[in-house]
Amino acid sequence: EGEAMAMGERTPVAVIDAAASCRMAIGEALTNIASASIGTISDIKLSANWMAACGQPGQDAALFDAVKAVGLEFCPALGISIPVGKDSLSMRTTWQEAGVDKEVIAPVSLIVSAFSPVSDARRALTPQLKTDAGDTVLVLIDLGRGKNRLGASALAQVTGQIGHEAPDVEDPQVLVSFFLVIQQLNAEGKLLAYHDRSDGGLFVTLAEMAFASRTGLQLSLDLLVKANEVALSGDLHESLFRVLFSEELGAVIQVRAHDLELVMQCFKANNLGAVAHVIGTITGEKCLTVLYGGKTVYSKPLAGLNRLWSETSWRIARLRDNPACADMEYQRITDEADPGMTPFVPFDMQEDIAAPYIATGVRPKVAILREQGSNSHVETAYVMHKAGFTAVDVHMSDLIAGRISLTGFKGMIAVGGFSYGDVLGAGEGWARTILFNERLKEQFGAFFERQDSFALGICNGCQMMSNLQSIIPGAVYWPKFTRNRSEQFEARFTMVEVPQSPSIFFEGMAGLRTPIVVSHGEGFADFSRHGDREKVHVAMRYVDHHGLQTETYPFNPNGSPGGITAVTTQDGRFTVLMPHAERVFRTVQHSWHPDSWGEDSPWMRMFRNARRWIG
Repeated sequence: EGEAMAMGERTPVAVIDAAASCRMAIGEALTNIASASIGTISDIKLSANWMAACGQPGQDAALFDAVKAVGLEFCPALGISIPVGKDSLSMRTTWQEAGVDKEVIAPVSLIVSAFSPVSDARRALTPQLKTDAGDTVLVLIDLGRGKNRLGASALAQVTGQIGHEAPDVEDPQVLVSFFLVIQQLNAEGKLLAYHDRSDGGLFVTLAEMAFASRTGLQLSLDLLVKANEVALSGDLHESLFRVLFSEELGAVIQVRAHDLELVMQCFKANNLGAVAHVIGTITGEKCLTVLYGGKTVYSKPLAGLNRLWSETSWRIARLRDNPACADMEYQRITDEADPGMTPFVPFDMQEDIAAPYIATGVRPKVAILREQGSNSHVETAYVMHKAGFTAVDVHMSDLIAGRISLTGFKGMIAVGGFSYGDVLGAGEGWARTILFNERLKEQFGAFFERQDSFALGICNGCQMMSNLQSIIPGAVYWPKFTRNRSEQFEARFTMVEVPQSPSIFFEGMAGLRTPIVVSHGEGFADFSRHGDREKVHVAMRYVDHHGLQTETYPFNPNGSPGGITAVTTQDGRFTVLMPHAERVFRTVQHSWHPDSWGEDSPWMRMFRNARRWIG
C-alpha cells in the first residue's frame, strides 16, 4: 500500500475562461494520479489553492464563477471532496517606471493537489514504454472529443498569442468513466505505460514517452484528423497542429497488440469508444515520425528533440549551478550508446542470510542515532528490525542528558537528514557536539574502541562520522565531505558499484552494480583537508551506465574523485556512505527496477550482513 499525490494547474486558460481553467486544473490532477492504483475516484481528496487579484475590475466575478463551478458543480458531479485549501487574494503588483504608474494582476488561478491511498504501489504506471513486451500499440484517449482547442496552450504562448477557445470539461461523467477504465485495465495488467496529456499537448506527451524509453515512435494521425470537430476549411497543417498541440484532457497508453481488442471493448462498454484511437507503435529507429495519408509529414531524431526539450532547463542550470556540470548533463543526451541502468547482482537477493540468527530469538540492540533535523530514522529503524536487531531511537539530547548510554549497544547508525537545518556545518556541527563535550567524546571513543561494536553513518550521518575520524580507529584516511561540485542539493537515483573492501556491511557483495537513492548537498569526498585518497578503503563508488567509475555529472552527483561515495576502516567495523541504502532496501521503493526482482532489493543484504557479523 502507499499514497499518491499529483498536481494540476491551467492558470493561462483563466485569461480566456476562469471556470474552465479550474475544471481543467482538477482534470489534469486526476488524469495524472490515475496512473496509480486507486480503488475508486471518491478515494481522492483535493487541496485547492486559490489565487486572484480581488478588487480589480472583473476579477471578483471571475473568482465567484470559478469557485461556484468547482465547489457546487464540478467536484460534486465527480464525487470528490475538497477538505483543505488556502487562498491568496491580493495577486496584484504596482510600480512606477519613468514617472508612469504601472500594474500587473495575475489571472484567477487554482492550483490543485490531489492525494489518495494506493492499494498496490507496484501497479504504478509510468511513461516508460516497454520495448521487450512483443508487438505493442499506442492508444490516445481523447477526453476533449476532437475539439482540439488551442487557447492558452504552450503553442499559443510561444507564438505570442492567447487565443479565444479554451479547453474545458463539458461532461464530468466522461472523466469518471475514464478513471474507472484506467484503474480496471491497470488492475488486469493490460497497460504497459501511461502518460497524461497536458502541457505541450500530444506531441510533447509522446516525445516524453520516447525520451524515457530511448525508443523511436511511428505515429499515424489519420483517424485523429478525421475526428476533429473544428471546421478546418481543408487546411491540413491546421488540423495537424490542433491534433498535436492542443492541451485537452486525455492520456496515451501502451498495450500489447493481442490485448487491443479487449482494451477497446472496455472503453466502448464505458461510453468511451469514440474517444479511444490507435495512433501508432514503437520502432527500432530512434526517431519520432508522424504519418498522414501514408506519407511522412514530420520526422526527427530523438537525440535532437531531447536536446530541444532540455535546452531551457540547461540554460537556467548554467546560470544557477556549476556550468561545467550543467554542460555535462546536457551533453550526455547525445550518447546514443548509453544502455541505461543495467544492474548486476552477483548474489541471491532473496536469500536471508540473517534468518538463522533471527531464529535464535536474540535481537542485539542497535542505536538509531539522530539529531535535530534528522529525517531518515524511521526507515533506518525498520530495516534494522527486519535484519534481526532491536532498533532503539536515540536522540543526541538523550546522550547529553545521560538518559541513554551507548554501553549496551552492539551497533550504532547515524542517520541522514539536515542536522541543524544544514547550517553550522550540518554534519560537522553534529560532530562538534560530541568532540567538544568531554563526557560524550569519551563515551563515543569507548564505543569505537570496543572490538564487538559496529557503526554506519548515512548521508548527514556520514558527514558527521567523517568528522569524528580522530576518535574512530582506522579512520585516519577518511576524507571530509563538503559541498557538491554542482553547487546544488542533489536528489537523484543513480548507479553505484560495491568494490572489494573490508566493510562488514558489504561482505559478499563485491561486484554489485545497482541503482541507489542520493539526497545531499555536501557529498564531495574532499581529501585536501584530511585523509588520503591512495590509502583509504573505498566501500562504494559511482559508476556510469557502462559500469565504469566516473566523475561525470550527473552519474556522479557530487563530483567526488574516483567516484568515491563510501569509505570504511581497515577492520571494516565502521563505514560511512553518502547514498541512502536504507531508503531502497525493498524493491517497491525503487523508482525503477528490473521486473524480475522480488520483495527484497540488493541493498537489504548489507543490513543482514551486520546481523550475521554479530553472530
